[in-house]
Amino acid sequence: MDVLLLELPIALWALCGFVAILAGVIKGMVGFGMPMVLISGLSSFVSPELALAGLIVPTLVTNGLQALRQGHAAAWESVKRFRRFLVAGAITLTLSAQFVRVLPAEALLLLIGVPVALFSLLQLLGRPVVISNPTPKGEIFVGAVAGSIGGMSGVWGPPTVTYLTALGTEKHEQIRVQGVIYGLGAVVLFGAHIASGVFTFQTAPLSIAMVVPAVLGMWLGGRVADRIDQKRFKQATLAVLLLASANLIRRGLMG
Repeated sequence: MDVLLLELPIALWALCGFVAILAGVIKGMVGFGMPMVLISGLSSFVSPELALAGLIVPTLVTNGLQALRQGHAAAWESVKRFRRFLVAGAITLTLSAQFVRVLPAEALLLLIGVPVALFSLLQLLGRPVVISNPTPKGEIFVGAVAGSIGGMSGVWGPPTVTYLTALGTEKHEQIRVQGVIYGLGAVVLFGAHIASGVFTFQTAPLSIAMVVPAVLGMWLGGRVADRIDQKRFKQATLAVLLLASANLIRRGLMG
């Protein structure tokens, strides 16, 4: 732990904190996006593996706050409704997390950047997928895809948000469901990356330090979202995510 604290200069800690605030603001406005912004921003300053470790604790804390915002009963109803998604995602997330340390850094960046870019473009172009008759198999499949991406990158938002949007989930419920899904996923991610060796005593300080700025940002984002049109904020958020994913793809291709 002391080695990590000595290796990272104060200016770098400040930059990481700024990224965490930005990620929190975006999550506070639309209910998702924190892992994508954190992994994109932090990996501009530190290694992808350390960036992945850095997002684990703030993601866990903020999703817990989001999931329980409307009480434990509402959160439990969301768990029961999307239980297949959660189980499938937990299994594939745990399995895929073990491949993080053997994947080249460039492959990991592309694995994160490409799906985020596709998701952002799809939403910005106004062409959401509509699922009028959801099936258990379809829910399991999307959960498995989200878990696979999440285990290796810490990012499982795009397939999750796409699925919930396609179902036509009501706004407040969608934000709560996202908190439940991401929160439970973050618990699994935490355990999986203790096993994978990504989250250790050496990498934990960065992750813990990101909690306060992330929560502060989330609070600010929530306050702003209450005052300004949500649709415009979502479009702005998607534009930011598109830029962030483009940067990840560039780094993955050019090294």
